[in-house]
Amino acid sequence: MIATCMPTESNLMIPDPAKVLRIIKEVGHQEVLSRYKKLSKLDIQAKTSPHDLVTVADTLAEVSLRDKLTKLLPNSVVMGEEGVAADPAELGLLSGEAPVWVLDPVDGTNNYAQGRPNFAMIVALCHGGETIAGWIHRPLQDRSVWAIKGRGAWRDDRRLTIQTHRSLEGQRAAMNRHIGREIQIKANRGRSGLPRVVPRMFCAGCEYMALVEGDLEIVQYDRLKPWDHAAGILIHREAGGFDGMTTDGQPYRPGGPLAGQLVVAPDETSWKSLSAVLAEG
Repeated sequence: MIATCMPTESNLMIPDPAKVLRIIKEVGHQEVLSRYKKLSKLDIQAKTSPHDLVTVADTLAEVSLRDKLTKLLPNSVVMGEEGVAADPAELGLLSGEAPVWVLDPVDGTNNYAQGRPNFAMIVALCHGGETIAGWIHRPLQDRSVWAIKGRGAWRDDRRLTIQTHRSLEGQRAAMNRHIGREIQIKANRGRSGLPRVVPRMFCAGCEYMALVEGDLEIVQYDRLKPWDHAAGILIHREAGGFDGMTTDGQPYRPGGPLAGQLVVAPDETSWKSLSAVLAEG
């Protein structure tokens, strides 16, 4: 297990990943778990729609993470989901020179607010428009995965490795409702070589953990916010997985376009096969 402060290709020193994880767990216990199933109506607000919620736990956890992580890495800045909601200009931090902590203090807020267990905390460290470290923590289950660019993906002391597949057949795939329905229709008509569509978890952090822990093979996203994907994509890549945008085949970048579809698969062959299916319409 990696346990020292280490340089990256850009000579940025990454803090000890265990210290970062300790901070995430502490904040998760103090601000998130302490309020789980205890929120009042006044603790939950809608942002852009009745389905886009923010809770007092999201807000306070982001404030606490912001304070603790910038102290751990001097001269770093923070871009959080709730910070961007208040000031969209914060997205521009990804193109700056300072290292950026990208935070989703409670991913799967709707689940959390309704007392459902699929929620997670996501932290990524980005520099030069690339993700160089990422952590996902599920506080309710006390489970975590993390990765450092070029140094593998980990859960505790175990290095994570994704298995490759020869065919899409039988691979478990979480997709948006429309695409999942179309694939199911093709399967019902006798089309072979298709993945098995499974229910979404409505929490990107939980789905990325499922990918690297072997409980899921494929996910498809059309919401591409960096706080949802920066950490998970790095962890998935470091475990040996493959990802790309269906528009041009380019890998996901946290500072890249926020439009199009992202497909995350166990290997390039699976990604190309599924992209071909999606291109059929």
